[in-house]
Amino acid sequence: MTVKIFSSNTLGLKMSFLIFSMVLNCMGIVILQLSDTQVSYNKLGLLEAFKDLPIAFVSLFAVNFIHRLGNKKSLLIALFIVGVCCSILPFLQDFWFFKIWFSIIGICFGMAKIAVYGLIRNNISTENELAKVMSSVEASFMLGIFLVNIGFGWLLASKYAADWKFGFWLIAVLAFFNFLILFKTELVDGGTRTQVFSKSILAQFFRRRTVLFFSIIFGIVFVEQNFNSWLPSFYKKHLNVSTFSALQASAFLALFSYIGRIITAHIIHKFSLAKYFMTCLVFIFVMLMVAHLLLTLNYSQITLFLFPLIGLFLAPLYPVISSKMIAGIKKDDINIFTSLMVIFSSLGSSVGSISISFLFQNELGSYYAIFISIAVIIVFITSFIYFKSFVSK
Repeated sequence: MTVKIFSSNTLGLKMSFLIFSMVLNCMGIVILQLSDTQVSYNKLGLLEAFKDLPIAFVSLFAVNFIHRLGNKKSLLIALFIVGVCCSILPFLQDFWFFKIWFSIIGICFGMAKIAVYGLIRNNISTENELAKVMSSVEASFMLGIFLVNIGFGWLLASKYAADWKFGFWLIAVLAFFNFLILFKTELVDGGTRTQVFSKSILAQFFRRRTVLFFSIIFGIVFVEQNFNSWLPSFYKKHLNVSTFSALQASAFLALFSYIGRIITAHIIHKFSLAKYFMTCLVFIFVMLMVAHLLLTLNYSQITLFLFPLIGLFLAPLYPVISSKMIAGIKKDDINIFTSLMVIFSSLGSSVGSISISFLFQNELGSYYAIFISIAVIIVFITSFIYFKSFVSK
């Protein structure tokens, strides 16, 4: 199947990422709403772990299930469960129910991501074409963040704010609708041999280069989560804006992230992946330093508009680095490799959210930009070593 033909069948994959983005990144909204009910920031930071750790844990065992059942069927099952979960959320009241809800969502996302990446890799082989398609599909993830923040922002600013949980019914409708789209879409699913985690298989994925790659994935998601889940709280607590304004401003981070991935999908074939990736990191660091300087000089309102622009350079990082690595992975091993990516992404998300929650809990939120910039520096150094390993061979 050619790239052109496959690209015409990616609507269901794009919508899948959009839907999962909405349910995963409603965390910022939940944190805002539950923090007003005297739930501590430490507890809210741990809530992220209930979403991410099941993703990591299930990924270890989902490969056999997905490879035996098929990528497409696995994705359909995950979408159906998400639709059911979003249908019942408005009736959840206790905090511990949210832990269970996010755990189920996390498990479904782990399955979905392995399935989607498997479908993409089974049809495309070259680095730049992978980067193009993955950036396009991953762009839908950022669009989902934008839509969920805009939609719930309007809902929370309306007279129906007390019924904000019913907004998840719209996500449920989208999930069931996409289920039908995917059900009717013809996609090449790949092999059907059984895959198992073994020492010999895992050993090939834990050489120096792949360890560096997984470290970079961990760092990228660490940084992304500090923005996606906690930027609304930062705006509200330290820039003194309303809940509506906090969510709207955060939504524009996602909008610019979407634009960044769309642009990347169209121009990446003209650039070296390594230079493109490193340039994006430099821009992120410079903008974070400018943001911190503006906060120090009490020009906080400017940072309200500066932070969203970071999305232009943050969003391309994950699909660009992933496409370079995945291009060298055998098609038969892609599900196992993707599951490892999911594990390290989940760990990065959990550690990032727990870390930033301590900043807020201890009234250190004014160092928000500095904290993230340190993580960016570490990713830059690790990435430099990683890309250098390709040149040295």
